[in-house]
Amino acid sequence: MSDTEYVCLTLLAEPDESPEAFQGRLTQLWTAVLRQRPDLYEQVIAEAVTFNQHADRLARQYLVALDAIDELLQEIQRQRMAFAPVDRDDLYSRYEASGPEWFQIEH
Repeated sequence: MSDTEYVCLTLLAEPDESPEAFQGRLTQLWTAVLRQRPDLYEQVIAEAVTFNQHADRLARQYLVALDAIDELLQEIQRQRMAFAPVDRDDLYSRYEASGPEWFQIEH
């Protein structure tokens, strides 16, 4: 699996949504993906430790296997979660997700 390439997925809060409300919606999203599509959830290897800003919204970033991003985006749309466009040319390795700004997701 060391050959797997990853892209950065940025999920977006609603305008003026509080960090607590956004975190609650993220938890609901990932719980639904884990329960309904555990195979897809396994393709998400890291979560940013902190929220950041994307334009005027709170955002949280994830590293997702390039091969799984289209299916995951479909699931995210079904859950009505907004996301920034994914740059499929900006690729990461598993090792780049090991810095202090990333939380490794155990599978």
